[in-house]
Amino acid sequence: MPAPEPVRLTLAERRKVETRLDIARTAARLFAEHGTADVTAEQIAEASGIALRTFYRYSRTKEDAVEPMLTTGAQRWFEAIASGPRRLPTLADLEAAAVQSLTIDGGEDFELTRGLLQAMETDPALRAVWHRINMEGERELRRVLTELAGPDADSLHLRLLAAAAAGAIRIALEQWAAGTGTEAPASLVVRCIRALGAGV
Repeated sequence: MPAPEPVRLTLAERRKVETRLDIARTAARLFAEHGTADVTAEQIAEASGIALRTFYRYSRTKEDAVEPMLTTGAQRWFEAIASGPRRLPTLADLEAAAVQSLTIDGGEDFELTRGLLQAMETDPALRAVWHRINMEGERELRRVLTELAGPDADSLHLRLLAAAAAGAIRIALEQWAAGTGTEAPASLVVRCIRALGAGV
């Protein structure tokens, strides 16, 4: 079975995606500069150059505004897995796809993401957004794996594989954000996934 064609967005859809990402970056910068508690939705909207009503069309809360930036890497990972061989990926396949998605130059987005992951330690609302993103990511990964594995695959195995792989990525990113060393996220992801393969 051939790999599915990538979804092509219309110009209007691309602009909407870009606007959401611009709002996310603006919110992340303001959170980093002033702390999440001291930043309002009105301030994010003003700094983004949009009306407050427009802000709420894109985001339910100020914390939710950062979601598009936090999900970009995961979407690249899912796309890399889906574009691979039409079979259930091995841990090595998942690792290679994760490294590919994380070694694309994220520039400022990487540092903004690091700041958000650090801030969530003391911000329950931001932490709830991160946990929801990860749960939704795990479900999406399970969907991708199910499509690749076919209808006869063991659904329990697929759920466990999706949970383990998604958890490894989450732990690697959180460890990277909390650390003071220079180890890159991709390197930590490799360590986590290989630890899974070794039977941790």
